[in-house]
This record gives sequence, C-alpha cells and structure tokens, in this order.
Amino acid sequence: MAECYVNGHYNEDFAGFAGNRAVSEVDPELHNLVVREKERQYEGIELIASENFTSRAVMEVLGSSLTNKYSEGLPGARYYGGNEVIDEIESLVQRRALECFGLDASQWGVNVQPYSGSTANFALYTAVLNPHDRIMGLDLPSGGHLTHGFYTAKRKISATSVYFESLPYKVDMNTGYIDYDKLEETALVFRPKLLICGASAYPRDWDFKRLRAIADKCGALLMCDMAHISGLVATGFASSPFELCDFVTSTTHKSLRGPRQGLIFYRRGPILDKDGNPTGKEYAWETKVNMAVFPGCQGGPHNNTIGALAVALKEAMTPEFKEYSKQVCTNARTLAEQLVAMGYSLVTGGTENHLVLWDLRPHGVGGSKVEKVCDVAHITLNKNAVPGDTSALNPGGIRIGTPAMTSRGLVEKDFEKVAKFLDRAVQLAQAIQKEVGGKMKDFGPAAEKDAGVIALREEVVAFSKAFPMPGGLL
Repeated sequence: MAECYVNGHYNEDFAGFAGNRAVSEVDPELHNLVVREKERQYEGIELIASENFTSRAVMEVLGSSLTNKYSEGLPGARYYGGNEVIDEIESLVQRRALECFGLDASQWGVNVQPYSGSTANFALYTAVLNPHDRIMGLDLPSGGHLTHGFYTAKRKISATSVYFESLPYKVDMNTGYIDYDKLEETALVFRPKLLICGASAYPRDWDFKRLRAIADKCGALLMCDMAHISGLVATGFASSPFELCDFVTSTTHKSLRGPRQGLIFYRRGPILDKDGNPTGKEYAWETKVNMAVFPGCQGGPHNNTIGALAVALKEAMTPEFKEYSKQVCTNARTLAEQLVAMGYSLVTGGTENHLVLWDLRPHGVGGSKVEKVCDVAHITLNKNAVPGDTSALNPGGIRIGTPAMTSRGLVEKDFEKVAKFLDRAVQLAQAIQKEVGGKMKDFGPAAEKDAGVIALREEVVAFSKAFPMPGGLL
C-alpha cells in the first residue's frame, strides 16, 4: 500500500480514503456553523479584552497531526512511546517562552502544558500551597480574576476559595487604583502564604516593587498572573513581573495572540540574597510545579496547542509584533480619550494598557443592557463590575479591549469611529430602557427589533468588512 504522504506531498491515490474527507462533506451541519462563526467575527467589532485573532500559521498547527499524539510526562520522560518529535517541539516552546520574556534558563523554568490560565493557576497553587493555606488576590469586583480566590457572603465561587483561605484586596472606591497601603495593612494582619497580583479588568500598570516589599514583610511568596498583559510584557509596553516575582502564570491567547493555553514560569537555580550573592541554597519549585500539572491537575498535554504556541512565540519576537503591541496601547488610549471627551466616566480616568473599564452608572443604564444592544449591533464586548458594584451578574460597567481589532489593522482614527458607535449604543440602550422598563426580559426582545439598533448594525458590518480577517478560510 502506498503511503498517504511521499516526501511531504499528499498522495492523490488516497483522496477517497474516509479519513481524508473535508468537514464540509463529513459534517455539513457543523461546517455551516463554523462558517457562520467566521462570518460573525468578520462582520463585527470584537472588543472583548480577553480575545484576539490568531494568525493563519498558528491555526495551521492547531489543526495539524500533532493532535493525534498522547504524551503524558515531560520531554525525555514520557509514559508513551513515539514522542521523539513531540519532545523536540515541547523543548522548543520552552526555549522560546523564556527567550520571549528575556529570561535566563539557569534562573527560570517554564511548564508549557497547562490547558488554560485557570488550570495553570490551580496547578501552581497545588505545587506551592497546602489545603487551607492563606492567599490574597485582587477582588473580582475590583478587576481581579475568579481563580485568585473570589467568593461571596453566601458561597465560595472559585475552587481556589474552596481549597484555600482567601482574603481579597481591593481598589480604592474613589480612584479605581489599587490601594497598596490598605493591601499592606491587611497582608500584615492576614499573613498570606501567597500574594497574587494580576487582573482581568484593571486598566493600569502594577507596582511590582511595592508588591515585593509587602510580600517580604508578611512572609509571602509573590505570584503574578499576567494573562491579559503578557504580549505587552514581552514587548516592553507593560512592566515585567519577572524581576521581582517568584512565579508568573499566563494565558497565551490574549495580547500574546496565540492559541488558548496556559503557562507557568517558576524560579530555578541558586537563591540569591538581596545584594545578588549566592546563599548556598537552590530553588526547589521545578519538580513540584511539573508534578502538579501532571499528574496532579491534568492528563496528557494538547500537543497541537503547544506546537501552535511555538509559532505564536516566534511571531511575538518580531519587530512587527512590537509595533502591534504599541498600537494596541495607542488604540486603547485613543478610545479612552474619545469616551471621556463625550462625557463618559472611566475607572481610573483612562488606561495604561490594552483595556478600558467604562462606568455607566452615571448614565442610568447598566452594563448588561449596553452589552445586549452592542451584541445585536455586531459589537462584541462584556458587562463588567466596576468599583462599588455588588453584583457581577448585573454590573454597572463594561470592559473594552483593543487587541483583537488591532490585529485586523485598526488605528487611532478607526477607534475614534468605534467610540462613536459605542456612544450611539448607550443612547439607544437608554431610549429602549425608557420605553420598556428596566427588566432584561423586556429589554432584550425590544433591542433585537429596534430600528435604531438595526441601523447601527448595518453601519458596523460595513465598517468591519473593510478590514482583513486573520486566520485562513475557516
């Protein structure tokens, strides 16, 4: 029997083989849904801060033969045979991850197997904490992430808060900035074993020097979850956590523009004192972190995603990607300035990174209603809590990010137009609410058939289709 591939070329003799049929032939229903989703992305303005558009090269590896291979374990120490190539790929990704963030392999290690940022975080907690150890992370209504220990008065929401004792810190309710003085005061009383920094909705940079000092004062390890800003960190447009943190976790699909996956960076090698001199001791995190990922928290790694990450990391180390990151920040500032000029209120008054947190409470309409109007109008963003909110399900604000549309080529003048679209969406939401009342069960159907919203959608679609869509055919 002839091989399907000869010298890297497909053998047409096997074109009729069942395993080589296209998805359009095998499953027309699913193919149609995928095409519809691609069209939805192409015809809309994507403003969710945690989303981006991967390149065609990344997508090709995601859909490659790498998905076929089981490879529990680590390079050179697998539980299955046939992993010679997979070992090379994972080792390549490890080297590129360190290089991308300017890290010395003698001082830092990285596990590239976590399926997501959430699993990366929980694997790290598993590695460095015992059940019921104390942690402190930014509160969810202040812009933190669920996995940093969020809970409510009635129940524990995140598994982090189930297995560990969590006491979140908050932003200043008046300024929207992290209150480092209050953080330090609380930490010295609570004495967490792990202090967590990083956020999913915080538009400002982090004071890692102050956080390190607080962690040292209360005897805590310091971890940064840089999921949202990893691409900006890699290109120097956000402060790097690596100089002062003990651990750094991240996703890879947000501002880094890669596949959906997680990373765990950990210190390794000799422990140095505050003057940079060897203490005679070495960090012992590597084995603990690796064992926590597998077999502690997950099974075999997704090799197609790891391979795709290799491509994304290579792209992230190019001059073009640095220009992209710069434009992401410029576009966010432009959007913020336009909204402020229109009379709207932003948490902290502006932004220093890729996102804007918009407080709609002064305008009498909630984030859920503006999100609904925008969704009908093909503008995708998300409702979000703002300082002082008590409900994440019915918050007073929305979160807006610029990475995805910057990937499609939008620059400042384009985001000025986006700001005008958003202003119209708020005005439409106010008008619909005035007509049908405040209940979402009435508001949603009214928004879907409102003439003004439909007219806005037509303009948004025409605007969006003027920009190219990355990622290939599907």
